[in-house]
Amino acid sequence: MLMMLLLPAIISCQKVIDLKLKDASGQIVIEANVDNNNTSIVKLSQNVSFTSVNTYPPVSGATVTISDQSGKSYTLTEGIAGNYSSSQLQGTSLNTYNLTVQTGGKTYTGRSTMPPAIALDTITAKNDEFNNGNNQKEITVSYSDPAGIKNQYLFLMYVNGVQVKGIFVYNDDLTDGKHVSRPLRQDDIDIYPGDMVKVEMQCIDKANYTYWFALQQQQQNGPGGGVTPSNPPSNLSNNALGYFSAHTTQTKTIRVQ
Repeated sequence: MLMMLLLPAIISCQKVIDLKLKDASGQIVIEANVDNNNTSIVKLSQNVSFTSVNTYPPVSGATVTISDQSGKSYTLTEGIAGNYSSSQLQGTSLNTYNLTVQTGGKTYTGRSTMPPAIALDTITAKNDEFNNGNNQKEITVSYSDPAGIKNQYLFLMYVNGVQVKGIFVYNDDLTDGKHVSRPLRQDDIDIYPGDMVKVEMQCIDKANYTYWFALQQQQQNGPGGGVTPSNPPSNLSNNALGYFSAHTTQTKTIRVQ
């Protein structure tokens, strides 16, 4: 679904894009994910003008394949309209994957390399310093960044099963080789004692960091922001919107105290 913010819909790998776009419609939107948990999902849809109702028509009947660097190819099967998946492909860190989508007489391709997995040590809840009088809580993630290696991270957060709309994407330009405790600040869903909070940590490649960072920057402008909405840079060919991400993933869940 493109585009005003992207987040999982059917399973954690599959995102829901919700990005403001310039007034264009009919372009294909590709949301493609390969992870290290034996999950590969590609969602195909068509974008609509951002002045229209956010209903994104699915693209059915496409031929979708993902191949690894050894040349082995996997054909994904369509289930729900526009959703293609394979349970046979388990991603491996440092391997490069190639995506090919054929539909409407056009071919779209993408490439992504899965980074090494980095452990999510803990997620904790503390008083929200901006809403302390309301007993609201703020979630913090902690992990150790390896020294001397460029790393990029994307965090997805769910409160009582509902995904927070905020985009939490970071690199290690200022944290290389350090233990990191990072608050995931958001104002979408209030968090209180008793709530169940799940955080997914993805280690993503540089191209996908650039994509998500561009989305994050546009989100921060807000609905009345002074910057003209635009499409984020993509690692897909042929003017396709969206992304192809080979990433590691892990989750932790807590009940807020």
